[in-house]
Amino acid sequence: MADTTTHPFTPAELERLTRWMDSVDRPGTGDTPELTKISGGSQNELYLVDRGGERTVMRIPPRSMGAARADGVLREMRVLGALKGTGVPHGELVVGCEDAEVLGIPFYLMKQIIGWSQAAGGWPEPYASDLSLRPALGYALVEGAAKLAAVDWKAQGLEGFGRPDNFHERQVGRWTAFLDGYKFREIPGLDEATAWLDQNKPRSWEPGIMHGDYQFANIMFTNDVPANLAAVVDWEMTTIGDPLLDLAWALRDWGPTGDADNSNIKKTTEGQAPLEDLLAHYEKLSGRSTQDFNYYLVLARWKLAIVLEMSYARVVKENLDNPSLAGFGPLVLELMSQAAGLAATMPNGVK
Repeated sequence: MADTTTHPFTPAELERLTRWMDSVDRPGTGDTPELTKISGGSQNELYLVDRGGERTVMRIPPRSMGAARADGVLREMRVLGALKGTGVPHGELVVGCEDAEVLGIPFYLMKQIIGWSQAAGGWPEPYASDLSLRPALGYALVEGAAKLAAVDWKAQGLEGFGRPDNFHERQVGRWTAFLDGYKFREIPGLDEATAWLDQNKPRSWEPGIMHGDYQFANIMFTNDVPANLAAVVDWEMTTIGDPLLDLAWALRDWGPTGDADNSNIKKTTEGQAPLEDLLAHYEKLSGRSTQDFNYYLVLARWKLAIVLEMSYARVVKENLDNPSLAGFGPLVLELMSQAAGLAATMPNGVK
């Protein structure tokens, strides 16, 4: 969706951008591109770039963010380049700029994606009122995760992109250390879920591309009714890890039959297909087994609780007036309770 906010680029920056676009043979030689801010993008800014009859989308970090965010956008460029021709719907990379002298930080241009995202404000019509249309959305969500999991990441040039070795062995230590940096309250169920995860790591699994924040908010749907998958977006957390964690991250609200449902937050499962059908769909498309899915579901809920607790801790410690972040407080407790409760129902030892 276009935003009327004036873009922040100075005339000198637009002149440098024009010269750079000329150097990479984009249409409209010599013309100054027209930039319009687009809403969306959780960590980076998006601008519609119109020049010479070609419309592309610029993805650029806030230029105040510095080298760490620059590294992130360079990683995104590499991932998008590797996804070309794989069948994973994504915003196709047109060209990237690694030279920070152009706009102060690396950026890239990608093809425009036509469609909509739930991140823009929940389900639009007719999905808001017609629950019979919603199963297609859940199947599309799973489709994206499955297609990504099926990619031969080594053949696509992503060797060395992440550290898949000992992926599960690192999870508990990494995220508990992360929590120790800001923990300010007791979180019931934390110790129980942590101990269970530490003792029940999968003994066999297959590394693959892992989006890192795979959920409804990070996919776009086509404008058809019912909708299909248009693209997976926001690749800044992508790595080589265990793709089944992406699936659990996306389906963490579903849970198995009998799973605790004490949510105070509106959940996403109303009208959706049952978990068993979605897992079968994933297996068919990805070629991966979901036999140990409950382990990944415990891990996803536990990890998300730890991540959200960081924002909630900031609200409390700095006395911030931010209702959205304040809402993470009860959600953290709910997620950890569900993680511990599900772990308690399962025998030790996943395969």
